[in-house]
Amino acid sequence: MLTSGGDAPGMNAAIRAVVRTGLDKGWQVFGVRHGYAGLVAGDFVALGARQVGGIIQHGGTMLGSARCDQFKNEEVRKQALDLLDERGISSLVVIGGNGSQTGAQALAQAGFPVVGVASTIDNDLYGSEMTIGVDTALNIGLEAIDRLKVTASSHQRAFLVETMGRDCGYLALMTGIAGGAEAIVIPEVETHPESIAAELRAAYDRGKPHAIVVVAEGAQYDADGLLDYFRVHRERLGFELRATRLGHVQRGGRPGVFDRLLATRFGAAATDHLAKGIHGVLIGLQHGGIAATPLDEVVVHTKLLDTSLFELARVLAM
Repeated sequence: MLTSGGDAPGMNAAIRAVVRTGLDKGWQVFGVRHGYAGLVAGDFVALGARQVGGIIQHGGTMLGSARCDQFKNEEVRKQALDLLDERGISSLVVIGGNGSQTGAQALAQAGFPVVGVASTIDNDLYGSEMTIGVDTALNIGLEAIDRLKVTASSHQRAFLVETMGRDCGYLALMTGIAGGAEAIVIPEVETHPESIAAELRAAYDRGKPHAIVVVAEGAQYDADGLLDYFRVHRERLGFELRATRLGHVQRGGRPGVFDRLLATRFGAAATDHLAKGIHGVLIGLQHGGIAATPLDEVVVHTKLLDTSLFELARVLAM
């Protein structure tokens, strides 16, 4: 198995589950260090039950992760397949997000048995309602908002919190709703700084002692864009914003209960599907249960954000 792309809290729990359920089936299990780069370099390590002991509570991935743009090259993928064949490895579990599963699908198209496991804090992967790491990342964002509200209320200030998420606004929207933000800015909904200023003024007019804006890093007006706008127009707008960027802090947390259980279920399901001869699929969560979606569908579909929740956030901010 390998972990690829951005690390996510719960990846280690998935690794542990794959190893121990694989061993229970009588298999030999190997980990690939540093994602697809390690696959191309043949950086494999045998994993037993003890090698994955005590990792379930740790964030990140014990196998390491790295970007590997050259894996898009067919010749490079053939090199990786040759190494797998030389080592007598008959199947592969890929734990990661969109880019990782694109690589998994390419190997599956070449005829190699691959099962993907949905893991990304962005929650933008088609085929899974929730992916490994999302719940922990949400709770880190929520804790930041709760703490900032204390200072914001004490000084009657407006604070901006920038979440991770690349081009997906899921983390910003959900933490904004859960944290009672006065305004939310996400890539999926066009929002101008003037409308943010109007919402903040309205919050103060209603007697609120603080104002919190949650913005996704992939929004047209991200933290830097909003700060610049409010700085330039400070005299007219009448106030300024203070910014807190969560950055990689948001994906480096200790996995919570939900992520540990979700990752464990995904890892176990991955080996179960391989044992049944089912591969070329992504293991994810659908309608509360474990489901498998063909990788061919995963790589061509975009997971859409429920923007009706954006309107709900606006109503609740009154």
